Amino acid sequence: MKKDLLSIYELEASDFEKIFAKAGRLKKALKTGRPHASLKGKTLGMIFDKSSTRTRISFEVGMYQLGGIALFLNSRDTQIGRGEIIADSARMMSRYLDAIMIRTYAQASVEEFAKYATIPVINGLTDLLHPCQILSDLFTIIEKKGSYEGLKVAYIGDGNNIANSWIEAAARLPFQLAIACPDGYDPDARIMARGMKESKLGIELYRDPMEAAANADIIYTDVWASMGQENEQESRKKVFKNFQVNRKIVKNANKDVIVMHCLPAHRGEEITADVIDGPHSVVIDEAENRLHVQKAILEILL
Repeated sequence: MKKDLLSIYELEASDFEKIFAKAGRLKKALKTGRPHASLKGKTLGMIFDKSSTRTRISFEVGMYQLGGIALFLNSRDTQIGRGEIIADSARMMSRYLDAIMIRTYAQASVEEFAKYATIPVINGLTDLLHPCQILSDLFTIIEKKGSYEGLKVAYIGDGNNIANSWIEAAARLPFQLAIACPDGYDPDARIMARGMKESKLGIELYRDPMEAAANADIIYTDVWASMGQENEQESRKKVFKNFQVNRKIVKNANKDVIVMHCLPAHRGEEITADVIDGPHSVVIDEAENRLHVQKAILEILL
């Protein structure tokens, strides 16, 4: 594994195996009460330009459970928010910290931070990618299905950072990916083209969510308007009204399909309450696994 985790596309097959195996061991250790303070004395700086629930809690608690500490760094309360350039911040923080996690808007900002930092940098989310989420999702699929190999993942909704990271994963791993989104709301064109070229089992783009969900083993969705798109909320409701994950969509998939959502969810919009709270949903298990997978990432990088 490279020094940093900036995107899933940068990972090799052996990296996925190492992350998932270690996440499984760390999860078992936590459940059985076995001490696993492998990062005692280590420090993680967490830079947040975007609000967060799961990312902050899972990284902060994860570092604590591994014996280290995590520092919450809000850009509004640091010199970054007052104009300090990324290069200076990265070099300076590298003298204080052992790793940095960044949750921000531009992918270029995370990549620039990693360029100048001498310590590991983890992409906690950007508008383009969300690698930690999809790694946690894949680990959840392994737990529920035994493996992701040969399975069909149907992503229904906005072609956002989640969709982009699913494409990167499908370019690296042997599973089929079907994406359904309205015209004009496609995933990043460059990521899509590369993924379709390199995918082992294929990536298909649909305008009909029923077609995408046909014979799916996993149905995945996300909010229709991400952070920073709040002013588009009402207009997007109209555009995406036929892309809701509901019982009809679930019924069109395989009988043992699992339903996933990265949260937070807008019940009644991208997903109905009876589906997200229903027997096919693994959403809460998926959220929990952010903790275990990110602990594995931290332990590997540190």
